Amino acid sequence: MWALGNMLEVIPFSTTMRAITQSFGGKMADSKEKKTEPSQVQLSSNEPLHAENKRKKIARIPPAVIKRLSLYARVLLDLEMSNVLTISSKDLAQRLGITSAQVRKDLAYFGQFGIPGVGYDVSDLRANLKRILGTDREVQAILIGVGNLGAALMAYGGFLRHGVRIVKAFDADTSKVGMQRGGVLIYHIDELERQLEHQPIDIAILTVPSEAAQPVTDRLVKAGIIGILNFVPTRLTVPPDVHVHYVDLAIEIESLCYYLR
Repeated sequence: MWALGNMLEVIPFSTTMRAITQSFGGKMADSKEKKTEPSQVQLSSNEPLHAENKRKKIARIPPAVIKRLSLYARVLLDLEMSNVLTISSKDLAQRLGITSAQVRKDLAYFGQFGIPGVGYDVSDLRANLKRILGTDREVQAILIGVGNLGAALMAYGGFLRHGVRIVKAFDADTSKVGMQRGGVLIYHIDELERQLEHQPIDIAILTVPSEAAQPVTDRLVKAGIIGILNFVPTRLTVPPDVHVHYVDLAIEIESLCYYLR
């Protein structure tokens, strides 16, 4: 059976995800209707995530900036749902605990946004950030390792709300093959390469045992996957053009414990 170690299995996943995705509080932005000119971004919404020209562009952007773009987009979504029309860089920064200069610098990597003295049009800026991040289209993902954590990820509805769909899952346990979790069909790991041939995939999510992480990663890279979200507490060796993001829940809890002393 593929599952993570006991240390990760005991963490309630839904609780962890709520804590991670909880919106920052702050003063409501000005909701008076003000019009801004739409911003232009030199990225096509129809362009696949693995396109070579976008890969080169991403390489020039600091990773911390990309992460903050996701936070900006989340705040803007909350504002849009609250019918807030405009927001200043100062108000946006306060919601995230950073400076307004940092907000302006981050956005400047991708073009000119907003109007001085007026601020950013909430809907327009959010649409542009979605295009920049590549989430203005449905991102196709697979999950490998249907243990406790993997099953929880498959059932989590938050991915789809942000444009990410887990389309297939894989496991070495034959008793799980053919079952569905969260509407996602589980295949045997031996089917990995054949299934990837039939359907282009943007991201692979790893929730396998530590000893299986590198061999599975090697197979994914060979099959053309360049985006990996790794929940396994081990470092992976990948080529320079393959991007791996690590999510180690145990380390996050240990870091949080520091502030409880």
